[in-house]
Amino acid sequence: MTAPSPVPRQRGRFGRVVGASIIGTTVEWYDFFLYGSAAALVFGPLFFPDSSDFAGVLLSFATYAIGFAARPIGALVFGHFGDRVGRKKLLVVSLLMMGGATFAIGLLPTYATIGAAAPLLLVLLRLVQGFALGGEWGGAVLIVSEHGRPEHRGFWASWPQAGAPAGQLLSTGVLAVLAAFQSDEAFAAWGWRIPFLLSAVLILVGLWVRLAVSESPVFLEAQRIAEEKARATGAAEEAPIAVVLKRYKREVLVAMGARIAENVAFYVLTAFTTAYLTQALGLDASFALNALLVASAVHLVTIPLWGALSDRVGRRPVYLFGAVGTGAWAFALFALYATESFWLVVLGLVVGLLFHGAMYGPQAAFFAELFGTKARYTGVSIGAQLASVVAGAPAPLIAVALLGSFGDPTPGRVAVYVAVCAAITLAAVLSYGETRVRDLGADDAVEAAGRRSTAAV
Repeated sequence: MTAPSPVPRQRGRFGRVVGASIIGTTVEWYDFFLYGSAAALVFGPLFFPDSSDFAGVLLSFATYAIGFAARPIGALVFGHFGDRVGRKKLLVVSLLMMGGATFAIGLLPTYATIGAAAPLLLVLLRLVQGFALGGEWGGAVLIVSEHGRPEHRGFWASWPQAGAPAGQLLSTGVLAVLAAFQSDEAFAAWGWRIPFLLSAVLILVGLWVRLAVSESPVFLEAQRIAEEKARATGAAEEAPIAVVLKRYKREVLVAMGARIAENVAFYVLTAFTTAYLTQALGLDASFALNALLVASAVHLVTIPLWGALSDRVGRRPVYLFGAVGTGAWAFALFALYATESFWLVVLGLVVGLLFHGAMYGPQAAFFAELFGTKARYTGVSIGAQLASVVAGAPAPLIAVALLGSFGDPTPGRVAVYVAVCAAITLAAVLSYGETRVRDLGADDAVEAAGRRSTAAV
């Protein structure tokens, strides 16, 4: 039997939900991306001073990757409680954890002050960041998806996705301002701490907005039905992870595969690009940061447009367009970088992020439509974050390793790496049917729709 769709919501209330989601994800991604930029620019000499420049960047990106290792654990923990007690409470917890860890990094002594304890503390705080972000993304996209109307789900669910480039824009913008008004020596000595400490202000803003939103009506209805069933049968509700493993194994694999190219492309275009432009091509940090700033602004604006397009033509066509474009554009990207022309570098980044947005925009709605309500937080989070471990986590590290060295780089191998990841995503998305018409309130219908969609492929 199909559960009722969520009751109509007032425009003002839904606006607060969308606003809370995008502000929260912006804060979380600001914290996470700030670390990646700092790893490319200053963490090598500050925390690994005994290494060469190339090895120092590798070690910095290794600590960057460690944060991803905690993401699936965060996804499992936050997903479990998010499916049991609600989306809103867990989103507040994730915001506080992420922001607190980022603020603490801004206070962290360097290797010159406390020796080997400095990189160890850095790794610990990075693990806290990863744990928090593992639970943030799933809850943020679900609370919007489950509030919004089905016919506009792709558009509204893409707004929390826009928090990623917004956070990138904010973190890169702060670093760009500091790079413009500080000497390299001052930035390395103390200036890099400022954007980490500024996260305290963003946490307060995000917390104030998130506490004002209401819980997902789809979740509340599913919770009511589950409680009635438990009272009638006396049987305890299954753990969300058990439901995912029993009913949604294929959907988890599809989500993982769909995320591979999106995740790898994004971190190659952002974290790795910063290191490549400054270390391999010898360009100023301000050059790299300003180019990324312009591209992130375009990315921010276009992500909701891709989500809206997926409401009209379907999730699959838009996602497939992004995957094909990402694989092909990787080869043009480094040719544009090689010109060392600011606007050609910007062109390379903008087009690359446009193709990325074609995957990232519909992704939130697509993943939400794969799972039933009482296992949705867990399923979405596990699928997305397991892919982050094998894709996004090592992406800058693999890209730097494939480059060979900063003195005699071989960027063509990095392009092949991105293209292979795009092929994996193509296969995953093609293996599953269209999900755009699914009712998020109909858990049993989700599984039935999955069988029908599979038969149509």
